[in-house]
Amino acid sequence: MAGRDERVVRALVDAHGRTYAEEAGIGLKDTPQPLYRLLVLAHLLSARIKGSIAVASARALYEAGLRDPRRMARAGWQERVDALGRGGYRRYDERTATQLGDGAELLTERWGGDLRGLREEADGDIGELRRLLREFPGVGPAGADIFLREVQRVWPEAAPLLDAKALEGARRLGLPQDPDRLLALAGRTEPAVLAAALVRAAIDEHVAEDSLRRADAP
Repeated sequence: MAGRDERVVRALVDAHGRTYAEEAGIGLKDTPQPLYRLLVLAHLLSARIKGSIAVASARALYEAGLRDPRRMARAGWQERVDALGRGGYRRYDERTATQLGDGAELLTERWGGDLRGLREEADGDIGELRRLLREFPGVGPAGADIFLREVQRVWPEAAPLLDAKALEGARRLGLPQDPDRLLALAGRTEPAVLAAALVRAAIDEHVAEDSLRRADAP
C-alpha cells in the first residue's frame, strides 16, 4: 500500500495536475509562438492578481491577434489595454500594456522574435537563462520562475524544477520539501505537472484541502 505522502501527491496530481500553459490553451512546443505566449502568461501570472484572471487575459490577448512579438509591438497601447481589460486584468492593465510592448520590441530586436535565441545565448546555464528572462520589463524573479517551471516540458536543461513556490505548496500539504523526494513520490508524473499542482496548492487552500481529503478517503 502506498504511504500517505504518496497518496497525497497522487490525489493532488490527479485532481489538480494541469499546467498553466494548458489552462491558457497553449500547446507548448519548442517553437517561437508558443514560447512567446508562455512568456506573456508568465508575465501576467507574476502580478498580484488571481491566476484565473491572468489566464483569461492571456487568452484575450491571443484572441485579439497579439500572439507573437511583432504583432504585440505593432499593436497600439490602447489595443493592448483593451484586450487585458476583456480578460479582467484591470488593476495593472496600463502598466502591463506598456511592458508587453517594450518586451516585444526587446525580443524582436535582440533575438529576432524567437526565445530559442535567448535559450541559445544561455547555453544550458539556468542561472543565465533566469537572468535573461528578467531583462523583459515586468518579468521579475517570480515571472522567470513561472516561465521555467512550465518550459521545462520542452527545454530539458530546466528540468527537473520545483521552485520555492512549489515547495510552499508541499509544505501546506505536509509533504517533504526536498525536490528529489517529491519527484520520487510523484513517480512518472512530469516535473512541470507536479510543479503546477504544488503551486496551485500553495496559492489556493481549497486545492490543498481537496487533495488531503481525497488522499484520506477510504
